[in-house]
Amino acid sequence: MPQRDIVSFNSMINVYLKNGDLPNAEKLYRAMPGRSIVSDSAMIDGYAKGGRVYEARRIFDVMPERNVYSWTSLISGYLRIGETGEARCLFDLMPEKNDVSWSTMVLGYARNGLIDKARNLFDLMPTRNVVSWTVMIQSYVEINRIDEARRLFDEMPFRNFYSWNALILGYLYEKRVSEAIELFKLVPERNKVSWTIMVTGLAQNGLVKQAREYFDQMPHKDIAAWNAMVSAYADDGLIGEAVELFNSMHERNTITWNVIIGGLCKNELEQEALNHFIFMLRSYDRPNETTFTIIVIACQSLLELKQVHALLISLGFESENSIVNSLVSMYSKSGDVTDAWVAFKNLKIKDVVSWSVMIKAYSNHGYGNRALQVFSRMLRSGSRPDNITFVGVLSACSHAGLLEKGRKIFSSMTSAYGLEPKQEHYSCLVDLLGRAGHVKEARRVVSQMPQGERDGAVLGALLGACKLHGNIEMANQIGEELIKLEPTSSGGYTLLASVYAARGKWDEFALVKKKMKERNVRKVPGYSQIEVKNKCHLFLVGDRSHQQAKEIYAMLEEILVPEMKDTGLNYSQLVHF
Repeated sequence: MPQRDIVSFNSMINVYLKNGDLPNAEKLYRAMPGRSIVSDSAMIDGYAKGGRVYEARRIFDVMPERNVYSWTSLISGYLRIGETGEARCLFDLMPEKNDVSWSTMVLGYARNGLIDKARNLFDLMPTRNVVSWTVMIQSYVEINRIDEARRLFDEMPFRNFYSWNALILGYLYEKRVSEAIELFKLVPERNKVSWTIMVTGLAQNGLVKQAREYFDQMPHKDIAAWNAMVSAYADDGLIGEAVELFNSMHERNTITWNVIIGGLCKNELEQEALNHFIFMLRSYDRPNETTFTIIVIACQSLLELKQVHALLISLGFESENSIVNSLVSMYSKSGDVTDAWVAFKNLKIKDVVSWSVMIKAYSNHGYGNRALQVFSRMLRSGSRPDNITFVGVLSACSHAGLLEKGRKIFSSMTSAYGLEPKQEHYSCLVDLLGRAGHVKEARRVVSQMPQGERDGAVLGALLGACKLHGNIEMANQIGEELIKLEPTSSGGYTLLASVYAARGKWDEFALVKKKMKERNVRKVPGYSQIEVKNKCHLFLVGDRSHQQAKEIYAMLEEILVPEMKDTGLNYSQLVHF
């Protein structure tokens, strides 16, 4: 343009702001030869929506004149960052308020959880429009005050789709299905959203058959309704019906694929989930973050996991936290901590879950010192550990035999981070103390911990320490306490019996087995699995049904038995239930 006037500058600033391009709008605003109330108000709104409310305030404070738009934009900015007090001060100072100003303040209070203040201001409104009424109804629904929402709904002089739908959704969420159905019947004109809310809500209340009836009655089914019905079947375990409905769809989107793939995974049909993922790629529907988070968990072999990893890198998803966190976890479960570390290391912005998953991966595989190195990096990065982080760190200390380090870290949970230790943390500490031979101290920890946190895992860790160090007297006390706490679980009986067997106390061992038989307690057989040529082989204890069982056990006899004898293994300690 050969010559620009204020109008052209204002137009371009508004274009940039509507497209979310605040930096270019800012450059143009600063380059303006002169400014007007239009340009100032536009930038206040842009800064406020971008979370830069203090910069918006600087422009506002030097404006020669202000309008309702500039006042309301700044108030909205303060409400967005939770500064409701400053927003209210500005609101009270406004020389003129319109319906938008009032509704903005009411909505701001509601979104910041100040529902009673929102209601008080709503009651003061000189005129109420459908937006302000609907905002209040939705706010009551969100905090489960459905009866107050209904009273307000009944007082409304005029209603729209949003108010009807908000109240129906509230009733369904509160499991007041009959009231939702009655209200739905009263809706003068139902839109697609109304029908979809009913389908989804009925399904979530376990009424899948009724949900299908409503779905079939819909005059116009959009893709959201189809997705809701497929999801309803999958969530209820009716995966055959879900797949059948999915196959009958003429149009699908990424959400549709995520619903069916996720549903197959929930119903333990991981291979079918992977097949549908391949169909999705062939249909040219682009996977998103949710797709990859689901499909990573569906991988049944290390090869599948690596292939999915390579694909998500090629599509640019290697920096998505939820995906990489799942990837690290699955690599760890597959025994590949090297690739878990590579995926974690390449993550640009690591959240607390990312750090915790990597710490847990190293800890679970016995790399205690590496887990602690990752924890140190986490603290240096400024990320704050949570309860899950500390489970991994304390477990790492136990595996690495770092007694003093573990004690300090356990103590720091409360002193430095304000976190109350839970059962998992006490179990790790007891295990750490027990492995180091401090069985009496471990016993004191168990005695002093909150009663609600003392469960089978904690007592089991202490009983394991008693076995390790041959403390029969304490083992007997803890074993009886554990069996009393979990009388139908085989774990306590099995562990106590193994303590007696290790010390040759066969009468006591027989007594524990007798109790198990009398109480009909059965030990779940252990198993191991191995992946060979992309196929997983599962072996249960005592099970010889594998087609190559003869060859496998012959090889074990030939290779392992001599090595086991060379280690001086005491076969009297090998007890079977």
